[in-house]
Amino acid sequence: MPDLATRARTMLELHTAPEILVLANVWDVVSARVVAATDGVRALATASHSIAATFGYEDGENIPLDLHLDMVGRIVRAVDVPVTMDFEAGYGDAGETARRAIEAGAVGGNLEDQMKPLDEAVAAVEAVVRAGRDAGIDFVLNARTDALLRAGRDADRGQLLEEAVRRGRAYLEAGAPVVFVPGAVGREEIAALVEALGRQKVSVISVPGHSLPTRELQELGVARVSTGPFTQRVALTALQDAAAEVVAGGVLPAGTRPLN
Repeated sequence: MPDLATRARTMLELHTAPEILVLANVWDVVSARVVAATDGVRALATASHSIAATFGYEDGENIPLDLHLDMVGRIVRAVDVPVTMDFEAGYGDAGETARRAIEAGAVGGNLEDQMKPLDEAVAAVEAVVRAGRDAGIDFVLNARTDALLRAGRDADRGQLLEEAVRRGRAYLEAGAPVVFVPGAVGREEIAALVEALGRQKVSVISVPGHSLPTRELQELGVARVSTGPFTQRVALTALQDAAAEVVAGGVLPAGTRPLN
């Protein structure tokens, strides 16, 4: 496996290249190996929601950090591509959590702002960036703003976008190379974010039945698209459907492949 600094540099280059970085989020060793072995996959991202669910915890930093980091470390050791970790809002100390994620082998991370006061959110971003610098690597922080995600259904979308841009610019200035805006799925909103924050500066999530195709996101100048908990839901949907078919008197899908 390449050394930590090399993996971090590769991860950063994947975020800044004109070609969009597609990350199908993983949650354990077998999902990581299956995704990493897929043609075209150049990096992996963990999904905090999915890892928590694997151990029976609800999302939202309910899984103990030690257990969470243990799984991330197992994933890192199982593959030969760089891995970025979703460490939610930083478990109360974003810098320390980033330091521990780096010790586990992660070279990037997601950090939620949870719409905290902007000075607090910026300080957390700076702490993560500093942890990467102290470790001697270009840690790739995917600084997430929840401006769209946490808004009420009747909220003014224009004002929400303005707030997402305001926060995104602050995170970029604090050293984050990319800004994650979950909730942005429409072409016009994504285009507005890219125009305001810059090409290869915006990260989005792919939502089943709602999101634009990856090729269109690339044309818009999006740096990265990930799948969050939805890849685990795809797997669980296939599992439940197969179980239901067998229980109902049928057979398992003929196209099932020996991937483990």
